[in-house]
Amino acid sequence: MANRPARPCHEAVVTRVEQLTPHMVRVVVGGDALTRIEAGRFTDHYIKVLFPQAGVDYPAPFDMGVIRETMPRETWPAVRTYTVRKWLPEAGEMWVDFVVHGDEGIAGPWATRARPGDAFRFMGPGGGYAPDPAADWHLLAGDESALPAIGAALEHMPEGARVLAFIEIGEPDEEQKLDCPGDAEITWLHRGRRPVGEALVGAVRGLEFPPGLVQAFVHGEATFVRDLRKLLRVELGLPTSRLSVSGYWRRGMNEDGWQSSKSEWNAQIEREQETTTAAV
Repeated sequence: MANRPARPCHEAVVTRVEQLTPHMVRVVVGGDALTRIEAGRFTDHYIKVLFPQAGVDYPAPFDMGVIRETMPRETWPAVRTYTVRKWLPEAGEMWVDFVVHGDEGIAGPWATRARPGDAFRFMGPGGGYAPDPAADWHLLAGDESALPAIGAALEHMPEGARVLAFIEIGEPDEEQKLDCPGDAEITWLHRGRRPVGEALVGAVRGLEFPPGLVQAFVHGEATFVRDLRKLLRVELGLPTSRLSVSGYWRRGMNEDGWQSSKSEWNAQIEREQETTTAAV
């Protein structure tokens, strides 16, 4: 199968690193590369961050299309998807928050070692969600992986907008201060030793939905996202036009495995929920 054309690769530079919580690190990047991208339209803007493999020499300038055409697959940089927490074109800054669990994975350990001056290569951004001023109220729900997008959405809510946000994290010390110009009720759910998403699904299912037109943003681990999608689409009958629902990751898989299986996972969910809806 032919490889899909690579998006243009941008090379920024790390300007500072902040330890937000015990398991969340913010990497702020800048440089001329940021003048060549467009961001700010969506609050879930995401980028594909490239992590070159140690000991591998890549052609200059760094170009994923050239790398894929001329180098063995096992030498290609690892690609991981991250939300743009904040885009500040006037300051020439882009903030990217990383969940870190010790030496686990690729991106988290890199973020803990990142220092000002380090190269930061990425493709994108993409995106598709932003708070709708026409909505009567907003539902935001997600785990740590969705926290940057939820934080960005809260900051860009219309003045006075009603917002109910549910954020599941491991422990209380992972909470962050989040600003919102709207009327936001933020519920932090501490997972502890429970499975990811259990507390979140329970909280949203127990919610008495306010009247009026809702816009919902539900992102995070794929299994609980599936369960909440069923609640919103099948049980409550909300149209897809009012929903932004997607699995950012899946338990037991790294991003390579998840991205390669995500289309089939989503198609299976569509089939199951269409069958359920028809039977109701």
